[in-house]
Amino acid sequence: MPDPGCLAETYLEQSPACHWIVGADGVFREIYGNPAAIFGKSAEELAGRPVAEVLDSESAVLWKSRFARALAGDLVLLRERHSGATWYMGVFPIRVEGHILFAGGLASEVTPFSTAEQELRYTVLGALKAQEYERSVAARFLHDVVGQNLTAMGLQLDLVRMDLESQRPDTCRRIAEMQNVLDSMMVEVREYSHELNPSAVERAGLRPALDRLAARIRKRFAGSIRLNVDPSLKLDPGTASAMYHIAQEAVLNSVQHSSCSTIEIAVKSTRNGPSLEVRDNGRGFDPDDILGGHRGLGLMSMEHYAAEAGLDLSVLSDQATGTVVRAAAPRAA
Repeated sequence: MPDPGCLAETYLEQSPACHWIVGADGVFREIYGNPAAIFGKSAEELAGRPVAEVLDSESAVLWKSRFARALAGDLVLLRERHSGATWYMGVFPIRVEGHILFAGGLASEVTPFSTAEQELRYTVLGALKAQEYERSVAARFLHDVVGQNLTAMGLQLDLVRMDLESQRPDTCRRIAEMQNVLDSMMVEVREYSHELNPSAVERAGLRPALDRLAARIRKRFAGSIRLNVDPSLKLDPGTASAMYHIAQEAVLNSVQHSSCSTIEIAVKSTRNGPSLEVRDNGRGFDPDDILGGHRGLGLMSMEHYAAEAGLDLSVLSDQATGTVVRAAAPRAA
């Protein structure tokens, strides 16, 4: 019989998943499998080196936070896209004689979804595309037909008011009140047509679209929404549109489900490319729901938009500290 220790190491080396162990000092102690898709480095490049030294600054901050949570006793479960593949990951405490001395981790690629989930995914994506088309048609109708007719009606009332101004001042005041109502209707129709139109980001840009999103949400959200977009960042229309849709889904989920008081939206430039992050301080959700396949339409929508734009999507949620949704350009190999 082989030695149990040798058997365990043989299992880890030949496992299709990637496993790693990080010490309390932040140094990669053991790595089994190929970690390149997760960390952007080979096992040889990571082994024996501190997280802060071997990873880029942004990734180092993220992973140091996850390892710190594991060393504090938390189990961190994640579902992320890296380099076009979907991964389930877990970061967990390793106890030796009752004391947490290491943070362990494992990552398993789950890109080939089960048949049922794949069929559901295609159905959802088809529904999203049909919804986008219908929204575009409705937006054009509101803008081109309803909006223009309201404008024409306002102009006609203006002519009537000028004709009656010297003879019927009371009637003119009533007409002016009607024009005020029409003006309010025109503003609401214009705003709603912009909200419906999926091409609004391509026409106006990501920052104006996010400004309008934040303004709409503030009308029904008692908390604060902070928006920070790097003014020097240049985005192609496809990436900008995907980031807007992901931000919209993430913000709506935060407002509807998290009971948060603060939502932060940040779009910045990193060494690898543009990055979107939506963070709330709500109650979060159980990560087991993601790993168990209990993903709602919002999350599947975000996965769809991220995949279309070639972005890596990650969702990190903690029931004590809130949820972070991040969509970023893939890390360079």
